Amino acid sequence: MPTILIATRGSDLALAQANTVLAACRREFPKLAFDLKIIKTTGDRLQTKAPAAPGALPGRALFTKELEAALLQGRADLAVHSLKDLPTDLPPGLRLAAVAGERADARDVLVYRIDNGLIPGMNISEFPPGFTVATGSVRRQSQLLALRPDFLTVPIRGNVPTRLQKLIKQPKTDATILAAAGMERLGIRLARIGLLRGDLAPRELAYHVFDPRFMLPCVGQGAIGLEIRDNDERAAEVCRRLNHYISFQCVSAERSFLQAMGGGCQTPIGAYASVAGAILHLRVVAHLTKDVQHAEGTGGLSDAVALGREVAEQLRRQHPQPCP
Repeated sequence: MPTILIATRGSDLALAQANTVLAACRREFPKLAFDLKIIKTTGDRLQTKAPAAPGALPGRALFTKELEAALLQGRADLAVHSLKDLPTDLPPGLRLAAVAGERADARDVLVYRIDNGLIPGMNISEFPPGFTVATGSVRRQSQLLALRPDFLTVPIRGNVPTRLQKLIKQPKTDATILAAAGMERLGIRLARIGLLRGDLAPRELAYHVFDPRFMLPCVGQGAIGLEIRDNDERAAEVCRRLNHYISFQCVSAERSFLQAMGGGCQTPIGAYASVAGAILHLRVVAHLTKDVQHAEGTGGLSDAVALGREVAEQLRRQHPQPCP
């Protein structure tokens, strides 16, 4: 029987995720052969270029389209994505088939220097005016400035280790914002003493974890998505076995909301769905005007897609101008 090829990007984080999926595949299907196929994407090549202008948002498909081409051309059977990078409108013939395992910590983390008189464990209200935060995300920037309008933001690009090194080497930059899930998968721990720990974590950096009530994450953040061809029953069976149902329903609500707002919309948007009992709770944020708009709703676990659409409609009623 032919080997099932798992397409992945070649970054450290992508490989960590893909190897987690590979191990789960081999554990669940010991009689099948699996292997990784590393593919370089347009987004990977752009990582080495200068940061985009403030407010610019590169297309999310930059990190997925080459993997999807491999699926469509039969050069791979399953693609592993950081789900936050996967657009809501997939190419014809492809579908999101699973969230591989339980979703990791979806929160954002402010990582900051402590060689300038600051101490570990600070709250967001305790940082001084003019505190400079490097982020390439307009979603993070808009929510951060809503919390602390006296902060300054500057653009940054690169993977997690690169951003940490840039923070260390650029004394005029005080902090950056990273996803907790990405750091965790790279072995970077949030130690109780308020410092980062791990082989990739410089000892002079501390952290503050944002409460999702004040910094809603990117749609799908913390989840590993598995994409396959519509007609590939063998890959579909693998995905059924690996899928974490509750995580899949949560990200389905978030992605449904984003799609209803325009899918590839350049507006800063965040969303986070959680489950209590059998109730799905979706909270969202969008920067449609000079102010940040919030909305939320609840529904049954099986109503994830409808809930996302309903919350998008609620947000549009607050600000009827369509997303550009």
